Amino acid sequence: MEGSNSLKRALQEHDIIDDITEPANKQPKLMASMAPDISVPEPSPESKDTVAEPDAMEEKPSGSSGDAQPAAKGSKSKDKRKGRQGDDKKAGRRRRGTRNEEAAAEGTAIASGEPKAPRLPKRQSALLIGFCGSGYSGMQIQPDHAKTIEGVLFQALVRAGAVSQDNADDPVKIGLARAARTDAGVHAAGNLVSLKMITTIPDVPDVVARINEELPPEIRLWGFVRLFPVVCDSRKYTYFFPTYLLIPPKPGSGLDRSLQQFAASLSPDTAAPEGTKAPHPFWARGDLSSHEGEMARKRAWRVDPEQVERLRNAAKRFEGTHNFHNFTVARDFSDRSNQRHMKKIEIADPVVYGDTEWISVLFHGQSFMLHQRKMISALVLSCRTETPEQVIDELYGPRVVFIPKMPALGLLLEEPIFDSYNNRMATTINANLEPSHPDYRPPISFEAHREAIDTFKQKYIYDNMRLVEDRDGLFDLWMRHLDAYSGNDLLYLNPKGTIPPSAIIKKTERRENPFKEKKRFDATSFSAGDEAAKAEADEDEEETTISKKDLAETEG
Repeated sequence: MEGSNSLKRALQEHDIIDDITEPANKQPKLMASMAPDISVPEPSPESKDTVAEPDAMEEKPSGSSGDAQPAAKGSKSKDKRKGRQGDDKKAGRRRRGTRNEEAAAEGTAIASGEPKAPRLPKRQSALLIGFCGSGYSGMQIQPDHAKTIEGVLFQALVRAGAVSQDNADDPVKIGLARAARTDAGVHAAGNLVSLKMITTIPDVPDVVARINEELPPEIRLWGFVRLFPVVCDSRKYTYFFPTYLLIPPKPGSGLDRSLQQFAASLSPDTAAPEGTKAPHPFWARGDLSSHEGEMARKRAWRVDPEQVERLRNAAKRFEGTHNFHNFTVARDFSDRSNQRHMKKIEIADPVVYGDTEWISVLFHGQSFMLHQRKMISALVLSCRTETPEQVIDELYGPRVVFIPKMPALGLLLEEPIFDSYNNRMATTINANLEPSHPDYRPPISFEAHREAIDTFKQKYIYDNMRLVEDRDGLFDLWMRHLDAYSGNDLLYLNPKGTIPPSAIIKKTERRENPFKEKKRFDATSFSAGDEAAKAEADEDEEETTISKKDLAETEG
């Protein structure tokens, strides 16, 4: 009985204490280089035994006159530290500040006759969401107030009453976090947002439906569950692209010439004279006199099984733990955070939609770095140039090279995985509880919402993806942009699958004719008549520096 009461008290305290967590040694193990994506800070030794009052539903005071100040040097500072430690211990069992106390601390007053909104309890919850990222500046709230998924979601929660007006000015107050971050324009069929939320709203029988009323149709809340602090085990992403991207570079293009010239330098005795290599069958026949005719032939082109198998063999090189420093930005080879573990890479059979054949690549990894689209780019480029698959292994080495990003249009976050958390709940908290028990913690899973998710994916993600490609030929534009390049940055795409010195990037040396990426390929949609946006998208991306702290915030 005592054990049952202890469990009940623990569950109650978790719901009403903002900063409680479990010891670090009870969290699911991750690689040393992986930072948890959703977690609560470890409480200080003085606060571990803190117990909230049963009715403590007030917000944390925004400030306190008892905050520690820097101590002076010498013996007096030691005495002050001892005094503070003693005070802290005495304050071990603290009570939340009341609204009047908080107002007084901030130098404001509340009129005695002013009506007060009732305080409602918050519960640590996991929101299961999906979204179409077109028109958004990524997942995470940004300090420049750009339009983001979390920003729109947070405001919807406030309007629905799931976040109180006291917390409406700052999502940090409710501990907003996410399981996986996404770049600008990237979609997600499933993602998880963790926060302390009001789950029982007066006169709102269906909280999920009420929140969805406040959300735009391209962002959906599938459901929510109460949870303990949780770490995401892994994530699944899918990348879709038209199979015509596997057609070799156009004969006579800048990339074709530079690759042929370099290949000839590797084996001068056996190389064919430049321009005499037999062209790929696609380029050998058909109407290539106009862009429209060439585009129509690309859409009608179908990849052969041998090339799909080559793609699958190359993808196997990503599986396991590797140093992905060349597949992101601003990371040195020695940075431990480059070590990422890919569980499995699956390439589905090609499927025709409309006139175009598409292929999908599923990446299941423990975590991903910023600009993970470079992985699929290396895969596609090595296959379309018939570069040996060992080049993938070369890219894990210490030499720094440039890998272009694939268009953001094809990237979809399928869902984060929480197997360790679910197993932990099943064997501890839920072991002797029925699902109807108020202390039961449901598993975090998207399976119950699969039908709604599939319908959403079709309407807001797949249809949008194909519409943009059919209308704008975005993948063809990327292919043409690559083929126009005649510099040295891509010379690792060669018959030996090795990285030549001319393709290595050195921080202290200026590169001659570096590859320039276009802003267009980071977007996932344009309005048909938005010429200004298209003109801006045609501009080159500027090389920007990013701090390690900011870089870590973009990864997931």
